Amino acid sequence: MRYRSLTAEEVSLLNGQGNRAEDWSKVQVKDGFDPSCVYGTCFCGQVYMGAFAKSTLSDGDLILPEGISSSMLRDCCIGDHCAIHNVKMLSGYSIGDNTLLFNIDEMTASTAADAEYAWLEPMNENGGRRILPFNGMTIGDAYMWARFRGQKRLMAKLEELTRKELSTLKGGYGKVGDHCVIKNTKRIHNVAVNSSAEDRSRIEECIMLGDGVVGYGCKLEYGVIAERFLLGEHVKLEYGLRLNDTVVGDNSTLARCEVGCNIIFPAHEQHHNNSFLIAALVMGQSNVAAGGTLGSNHNSRTADNEISAGRGFWPGLCVSLKHSSRFASYCLLAKGDYPSELNITLPFALVNNNTSKNRLEVMPAYWWMYNMYAMDRNSRKFAARDKRLYKAQHIEFDNLAPDTAEEIIIGRDLLHIWAEEANREGKSEIEAHGMEKGKRKTVILKAGDGYKAYYDMLVYYAMKTLEPVFGEQMPDAALGEGERTTRWVNIGGQLIAEKDVKQLIDDIETGALDSWDSIHKRFDMLWDAYPAEKQRHAYQVLCHLSQKQRLDADEWQMYRTNYQRIQQFVADQKVLSRKKDDNNEFRRATYWNDAEMNAVLG
Repeated sequence: MRYRSLTAEEVSLLNGQGNRAEDWSKVQVKDGFDPSCVYGTCFCGQVYMGAFAKSTLSDGDLILPEGISSSMLRDCCIGDHCAIHNVKMLSGYSIGDNTLLFNIDEMTASTAADAEYAWLEPMNENGGRRILPFNGMTIGDAYMWARFRGQKRLMAKLEELTRKELSTLKGGYGKVGDHCVIKNTKRIHNVAVNSSAEDRSRIEECIMLGDGVVGYGCKLEYGVIAERFLLGEHVKLEYGLRLNDTVVGDNSTLARCEVGCNIIFPAHEQHHNNSFLIAALVMGQSNVAAGGTLGSNHNSRTADNEISAGRGFWPGLCVSLKHSSRFASYCLLAKGDYPSELNITLPFALVNNNTSKNRLEVMPAYWWMYNMYAMDRNSRKFAARDKRLYKAQHIEFDNLAPDTAEEIIIGRDLLHIWAEEANREGKSEIEAHGMEKGKRKTVILKAGDGYKAYYDMLVYYAMKTLEPVFGEQMPDAALGEGERTTRWVNIGGQLIAEKDVKQLIDDIETGALDSWDSIHKRFDMLWDAYPAEKQRHAYQVLCHLSQKQRLDADEWQMYRTNYQRIQQFVADQKVLSRKKDDNNEFRRATYWNDAEMNAVLG
């Protein structure tokens, strides 16, 4: 950018309009600068200003002229065609083009060359997983850094690459992108805000932010306090949220709650005033209901640990959990105060704390058997609601994918083992082991139905992946070559085979990937290869069910027939599970008649 000094005439005009400067020689402008658009403002240090015109910027009913008024600027760079009015202190920021700043008490960023950046402490309150965020970091980047702590060379390399990335920034985090709106805000310190004409970010109504990164298309409003944070794209923070040391994935909403020391993958919902989430990894497509206390602090003589939950985690009303607990994908927890640490290894399960019988109950494949409408809707809604334009973070939205398929295979094996054990011992109930710390028993509900449902879920996943590609034609037998990839790593929402993750880590440690940009390109390459890897995995899942290396024509036709049966089952169950609500007389009791209910609920 080419800047020039102010002319004597421009300085005179600026002084005449109530502007003051420590040193007018340190105020530089671009061609197109109109001094008549600047009044009542104090300039300190080095300030750069872009072009202004006799035009306006608007945000709803708020219409402001281009230019700067009633503000104080120190060491800033202002883009073209901005409207900056009544900003009591703007210091250390680079402001993008066409940006609107209005009624801000304090907006500051560190400018010292040796200023230390703020570290985040996610997933664990003791700082053992701390990361150094930067503008451009994805959710997967943050997870990789926080997760693989045993890889000391990797940790050193990631910090080295990050400090290299941060050294290219002038000053601290102080950057605001184009077409951003920030208004009626108390305090912003060391924050980068990404925004563009196509994907504007908004920060308004009594916000306090410190040491963080705001992704494209985010909305922060109505009394949010956030310190040390990283937000993906299209994240909403609102209504009195308290947030610290947390990474929040794309397309997530947090409101009216306390959230601290977490990594949250994309499509997380937590809206309720009396819920908190502390020291946890939640792998997205998740929902925390009112009254949730996830991470009851100080439950032992040692420092607190953490909670790890797979995709689709859904604790119901007033669920209380203890560190350390782990949950397979799509676990639904019934209302209750769970007294001990949990390790739920069955996916798509309903978990219930049965206090009357003093036991833990787990029903495998609950979503498939009794809540198909929600299961199908979740896969569709997450994709449909994805309004991101840049999509730096790749995301698998389908709830039946390689990661959950492998969990289902493990779940079937466990059910088989536990059923045989119950049969040998002559028990009428099937008991599980290792799901809860303590002496009370864990009972598996509807184990036989769950085992059969798991089989259908595997066939449905595999055929849904393969049939659109191959139809009646036999899949290429080469898909069966080699061992099935049984371990998949969910990195910020992107599923990657464990072998590819190991190669990625090795390439970072050896310097083959020597920048975050090169790491992101590797993620892109793996995402491009993912459909083919998914097809190979789906085929090998069918081979696993058939206990063969390759499928023959009869087996392929058998699976196609089964797929047709399962598709009809899915369609029927979606209707039946929805009818449970429609035919519920208590649900209808608040309405005068069916017409009113249909008008309200649709």
